[in-house]
Amino acid sequence: MAEKTIKYKNEEITVLWKPGLCIHSAKCVGGLPSVFDVKRKPWIDVNAATAENIMKTINTCPSQALSYLKTKGDEEEDGKLLEVNMMKNGPLLLSGSFCVKDADGNIIKEGDKAALCRCGASANKPFCDGQHKQIGFKG
Repeated sequence: MAEKTIKYKNEEITVLWKPGLCIHSAKCVGGLPSVFDVKRKPWIDVNAATAENIMKTINTCPSQALSYLKTKGDEEEDGKLLEVNMMKNGPLLLSGSFCVKDADGNIIKEGDKAALCRCGASANKPFCDGQHKQIGFKG
């Protein structure tokens, strides 16, 4: 089943939101509240800031629930060294080029950002779904 993706766009940028990947780190809301406001419908307003500031904020999203496409001339950054960071009381954050395979060797995710569950409560293992907050995970 394909992941649900919601698009918000203007002439410069298209913001893609995959709610099923969100781990509720609130980096977007805290980083650029004029664009990302969960009390507003729709909660993303791509006209409330420059495309550059929106991209900078989206780049802080640890789960890649938020991503973007530039309308004009976007060049991808390939081959970034994989970095693994442990979020306090939360998931392992992967950043850089990687491939996650299941026990049979099937690719389940390729990309440059992901959050892996450490608490064991995720319904989307091996990926984090934010349950660590619900169960009060410490670590």
